Amino acid sequence: MLNRYDELAKEIDSRLNTDKSFDLIKRELIIGGRKAAMYFVDGFIKDEVFEKILEFLFRIKPEQLQGLDTAKEFSARFMPYVEVEDTADADTACTAILSGVAVIVIDGISDFLLVDTRTYPVRSVSEPEKDRTMRGAKDGFVETLIFNTAMIRRRVRDYSLRMEYYQIGDRSKVDIAICFLEGKSDQKTVDILRKKLKGVSLKGISMTQQALAEVLVPTAFFNPFPKIKYTERPDYASACLLEGRVLLIMDNSPTVMVLPTSFADFTKEANDYYFPPLTASYIRITRQLISVITVIMTPLFLLLINNPAYIPDWLSFIKLDQTPVIPIFLQLLILEFIIDGLRIASLNTPDNLSSSMSIIGGLILSEFAINAGWFEAECILYMAFVAIAGFSQPSFEMGYAQKFIRIGLLLLTELLGVWGFIGGLVLTTLTLLLTKTLNGRGYLYPIIPFNWGGFKGLFVRSKIKE
Repeated sequence: MLNRYDELAKEIDSRLNTDKSFDLIKRELIIGGRKAAMYFVDGFIKDEVFEKILEFLFRIKPEQLQGLDTAKEFSARFMPYVEVEDTADADTACTAILSGVAVIVIDGISDFLLVDTRTYPVRSVSEPEKDRTMRGAKDGFVETLIFNTAMIRRRVRDYSLRMEYYQIGDRSKVDIAICFLEGKSDQKTVDILRKKLKGVSLKGISMTQQALAEVLVPTAFFNPFPKIKYTERPDYASACLLEGRVLLIMDNSPTVMVLPTSFADFTKEANDYYFPPLTASYIRITRQLISVITVIMTPLFLLLINNPAYIPDWLSFIKLDQTPVIPIFLQLLILEFIIDGLRIASLNTPDNLSSSMSIIGGLILSEFAINAGWFEAECILYMAFVAIAGFSQPSFEMGYAQKFIRIGLLLLTELLGVWGFIGGLVLTTLTLLLTKTLNGRGYLYPIIPFNWGGFKGLFVRSKIKE
């Protein structure tokens, strides 16, 4: 009989140092008359399930283990649980333990036995606060990978749906899954993700997906346009999957990455799928018009105020009655930062105070600012519209891209006048033209290169075909 118990147990003990961490448990057992040890993280395994497993293991008699020397043979005959694996690698076993898997070492068995009964602390499934819909499903992704993949499987019951598992991060060892429809999703994107995930070398990415996004889809520092779309909605993610997109699901994050992503993808949202084509098309066109207005409204106002001769008679009401104390450019720029400051403050305000504080802050600050002569009422009005209308864009990343473009247009318009305004629009267009998606396609597709079906889809939600 091959005896590697002491060797295998020593390999785990030397790596995990179970005697130095109270939550790393080493439970010594006797199974079939042989020495055994079970390693697990307290709080990660299902106690009730393991009680039944141990009850079964304790009934094994010594003569039943005669001739068994591998973990695979042992699990095939004596493990009643479904999720069981074996490995001869100690590093793999230790990583599994830290991930929540229980590892059993038995005298006379040559490999580690991995029993996956893990359960993570998880919040209830609820609708995301950001990606709300007027009608439709009210569930959202959570911080547990397996729950998120299950919510997608529930909606896409297709035998070509693939979930490929990876583990990245030298220290955090985060679980990641590539989700795609074989034969439907863009194969080039899948191949690129596979190659990049295998080559990722990061110390730890437990706090955010941004570290992973910057490795997978590098972007120039001054390019504000996002190349990844994020969603917390399983229904929207499933719809993207059926359209041929690839999903990247990361453990510890309730947000799923949708790839490849172009500018056109940010014109769509979940509400488009829950209304008839006419209503959905109206909502989509309205959202796009509002996005354009939020970008050019304040720079165009600044241009006209600085050049009164450009103001047509039907817009004469925008003229100021008196010369402002603070230049209009500075007023608009200061208001941009004040709005972001109030937004950050609202995030740190307790829920029971946030509504009243935001109302008090908005009314009192604007009223006193106007009465004190710091800001013109028109500037506050236009910036208030821009701030509220900005929420029509469901993507935080694209919302801030629009904000940076607006600030850039303000600066160029103030410095160069009408040529600065036009130059800013041209520079923005060139940036869009030079930006590429993950699979190398132009960021402005389906406008450039032009595709009629895709272009029509920017404005019209087509009827679902049989």
